[in-house]
Amino acid sequence: GAVFTLHPVCSSGPPYARLQGRGDSILQRIFNNCECEHNGAVPGEPVKKDENSRRGNWGNQIEFVLTSVGYAVGLGNVWRFPYLCYRNGGGAFMLPYFIMLVFCGIPLFFLELSFGQFASLGCLGVWKISPMFKGVGYGMMVVSTYIGIYYNVVICIAFYYFFMSMTNLLPWTYCNNPWNTPDCSGVVSTSNQLNASLANATTTLVAGVSELVNRTKRTSPSEEYWKHYVLNISDDIGNFGEVRLPILGCLAVSWVVVFLCLIRGVKSSGKVVYFTATFPYVVLTILFIRGITLDGAINGIKYYLTPQWQKVLDAKVWGDAASQIFYSLGCAWGGLITMASYNKFHNNCFRDSIIISITNCATSVYAGFVIFSILGFMAHHLNVPVSEVADHGPGLAFVAYPEALTLLPISPLWSLLFFFMLILLGLGTQFCLLETLVTAIVDEIGTDWIIRNKTVVTLSIAVVGFLLGVPLTTQAGIYWLLLMDNYAASFSLVIISCIMCICIMYIYGHRNYFKDVEMMLGFPPPLFFKVCWRFISPVIISVTLFLSYKPITYNDYVYPGWSLAIGFAMALSSVVCIPIYALYKISRSPGATFRERLKNACRPHPKWGPALQEHRTGRYAAMASEDTVEARPLKEKEELREELKEEEKEKERKDEISLTIQGSNGSTNTHNNPNPSA
Repeated sequence: GAVFTLHPVCSSGPPYARLQGRGDSILQRIFNNCECEHNGAVPGEPVKKDENSRRGNWGNQIEFVLTSVGYAVGLGNVWRFPYLCYRNGGGAFMLPYFIMLVFCGIPLFFLELSFGQFASLGCLGVWKISPMFKGVGYGMMVVSTYIGIYYNVVICIAFYYFFMSMTNLLPWTYCNNPWNTPDCSGVVSTSNQLNASLANATTTLVAGVSELVNRTKRTSPSEEYWKHYVLNISDDIGNFGEVRLPILGCLAVSWVVVFLCLIRGVKSSGKVVYFTATFPYVVLTILFIRGITLDGAINGIKYYLTPQWQKVLDAKVWGDAASQIFYSLGCAWGGLITMASYNKFHNNCFRDSIIISITNCATSVYAGFVIFSILGFMAHHLNVPVSEVADHGPGLAFVAYPEALTLLPISPLWSLLFFFMLILLGLGTQFCLLETLVTAIVDEIGTDWIIRNKTVVTLSIAVVGFLLGVPLTTQAGIYWLLLMDNYAASFSLVIISCIMCICIMYIYGHRNYFKDVEMMLGFPPPLFFKVCWRFISPVIISVTLFLSYKPITYNDYVYPGWSLAIGFAMALSSVVCIPIYALYKISRSPGATFRERLKNACRPHPKWGPALQEHRTGRYAAMASEDTVEARPLKEKEELREELKEEEKEKERKDEISLTIQGSNGSTNTHNNPNPSA
């Protein structure tokens, strides 16, 4: 019945051991002569490098930066930003874009990184700062779930095109395929064909450039390949038809890749991002060098950058700039909080936020040069304006750009590179989306079993995500994918982010948070960020809420009213978590009146603060207790006390020696052997 407690670290001086009760003399000698590290290692156990040995940390800071860059830099940088840029005034769009970046994007990015890093908790656990607002964390989880479902479907389509590019002739080059219609007109003439025998066989099926110019509406082979072969698209969102088995198979491949890369959490994904976050820049550079050497590339770049200053006065342009910054940086998704929670406590997340935000936006601009150099070449080849070949979203990635690739020599090689780049860009974001959900669940439950079996949680979420993505692989899947893209992560993100700012700055208190950041970083937040967090960013976010909505369209298809209602329901499903949980928390809080219960629900939880005991200094030292930083589910203080009493009674009933090791993070683990990592 003896209980041994090992205290490896005090605020100063060497580690020391303390025995409570009587025990084996050998154990006493081991304890009294141990020389353990600050993470609680004992003799014979390899020294842990993680600052937080229970939860884990990034292997090094480069892994965190690369993971965050991979998270922020995604498919939207390639297919959304270039289109928004030329549609909203070309080079003139850069002005509102960078203003939104400076006054909204970077401050919010820094806020979320510092928030997660300070508490070392995911998007649910951090709301110990004000428990009534925990619904914001649930809203982030809902948003990440929606995005994770359809985002992996886009990745799987990129996988499909990547596999189909492993051929001597791209299948969307000509109009002589079973899926083509009589309206199909190819862009490759006999003079562009490398294989003379193939050219003779297909000459009668390939239209000339002059014929394309005279047509009022052109249907390209890449568009028909996309619609009639890859998707076999139905005529209505309610007509699901059959599951496209090749897409379903690629979806399974995509989820398996994501799971394998996250099988050990940030320890494995941190190694993978060395490749997934950097190689897209190699591909972009190769495509850029190739693109600017093509005829007409300069015209495409001019069209991309030529300022139309009159559009700067259009409020819709500013709304598009703000929404693009919001969507591209991944604010309010929960991923930034989650990734930062694995940082060491004193990491300079201010520096990281500047580096990652600027890298993300610079990548968008760079990708625009790559895309429009190729589209300029295509417009030159067809003798049509660039606007007639430019597109956005899936239309750019899977129709316009693949068609342009057919005009290049050795087109399968460029196609492989392009779709491999899309796969890597998508995976970088998908890793963080899945890790956000896994971390939130593990932190919320917080038991030793679920921490040891985190891989099981990751596998379960991957399987559920695959099953929920199956409807998007049907013939009506593209309609649902675009519906989710337009509504699941639209105005709900704006509302979530605005409430987060209000909670931290005005409920918890800006002075308290500034002191927290100073305690963590060693210096207070710069004055500019203090002003943005309190005033400028919330105002910009609120204005964006009214400017960001736009009706959903897919070519000429008009979405029925019932489908739009489902879209709004998806958007509201994340926002409604906030008031529902707030009312629940108020009802469960102590107090004789509503005002008292409201005040208690807003007050920081006793466990709020740094996760590790060694970092709980200043005002947090007074709140520290034996169970303050124990990694348990979020419960009330009274419930924790009852749980501790029950555990003590259980120990008394057991006839065995329990070794309790309290590490530097204050967590308490009970094992039957002296090795806490066993």
